[in-house]
Amino acid sequence: MNRILLQACKELIDDAKKGCADLVFKELCLEVLARAKHVLREEEFNELTEYAAEHMQEKVVISIDTIE
Repeated sequence: MNRILLQACKELIDDAKKGCADLVFKELCLEVLARAKHVLREEEFNELTEYAAEHMQEKVVISIDTIE
């Protein structure tokens, strides 16, 4: 069950990365991490924290086609 929750959290982070501005993305990551802390085991939470941190360091690429 925890693996499913961990995967769902990662997917939320991935979706947010694709669809949000950088500041909003970081806020969403913090919200996901805050909630995940209560439902994941420590090792899974640490894995999710590392996953989120890696994504936070990536630059957001916006396609010109998306803007039009």
